[in-house]
Amino acid sequence: MKIINTALLSFGMSGRLFHAPFVYLHPGFALLGAWERSKKVIGGKYPKAKSYLTLDELLADPEVNLVVVNTPTYTHYDYAKKSLMAGKNVVVEKAFTTTTAEAEELKALSEKVGKKISVFQNRRWDSDFKTVRNILERGLLGEMVEATISYDRFNPGLSVKVHKETPGPGAGILKDLGPHLIDQALVLFGMPQAVFGDLRVTRPLSLVEDYFEILLYYPTLRVRLKGGYFVREAVAAYIFHGMKGSFLKSRADVQESQLLAGKTADSPDYGIEPEVGQGLLHTEIGGKVIKEKVKSLPGNYMDFYEGVYQAITRNMAMPVTAEDGIRVMQIIDDVLESSVEKRIVTTD
Repeated sequence: MKIINTALLSFGMSGRLFHAPFVYLHPGFALLGAWERSKKVIGGKYPKAKSYLTLDELLADPEVNLVVVNTPTYTHYDYAKKSLMAGKNVVVEKAFTTTTAEAEELKALSEKVGKKISVFQNRRWDSDFKTVRNILERGLLGEMVEATISYDRFNPGLSVKVHKETPGPGAGILKDLGPHLIDQALVLFGMPQAVFGDLRVTRPLSLVEDYFEILLYYPTLRVRLKGGYFVREAVAAYIFHGMKGSFLKSRADVQESQLLAGKTADSPDYGIEPEVGQGLLHTEIGGKVIKEKVKSLPGNYMDFYEGVYQAITRNMAMPVTAEDGIRVMQIIDDVLESSVEKRIVTTD
């Protein structure tokens, strides 16, 4: 079996929870190490892993086949570009970049140097989204009329991560939580014809936008995306209405909490939601109206890394392509324009 030696550009929360455990567990990958700027902690968890002092040292290592760019968003373009130019395959955390132009340049560069690049849109492999997608693909709601996807929290305080609260091209909730919802909408429905966006600052001490509402216009469908920090009592995160019926589903994926507790993807109950998180299906099937709870499909971020493995070793498409990342950035750019000009923006 071909082994893909992988290095992370950070071993903070994303590295510890969302990347290292899957790279380490997958038989086709080897966790070679991470760039650690101050605290040298990766060796305590993974004794064979290297701690690189600089990005240049990591990129100069001929053993590294894949670089995971899991640093703040404003660094993604620069670090991904340097990694590609060093002859490495690349996985970039969301948001892919800070602009559409940067995303397009990375796609072109990856093709020029003959290396793969992907965006870590891990929420495609959440249990709740997989369940929603299955309901729609089976046509259980009929022709879709409207859909709402939200990512709400109650967190009035500022993040301890300074880069998230400092105004700049990669800061703000639109490029933090927004890519999850935008990507999911595009997976389900494709690119819209037009976009309207509303960005707000709601926390008293916030210097960056911390609330968004996006409306995606399709010929016979409207999709609403929403995120904010003042939702103490959350409603269903997925609300879908079609001409035959409705499906309501809470955001109940357990992977993050399981990973925080030290559970790994090979555990028997990994990614399995509790019954309380099951969605409600109220629709008509075969002339009969039914209203019932739907057992959720299990979530598993390992499927993303399995897709990356197949893409690199068999020259297949990445599980999330650079083009996927470009489309998300196009919507983000349109939302920014719409919010400033307070108008509907037609997508290109």
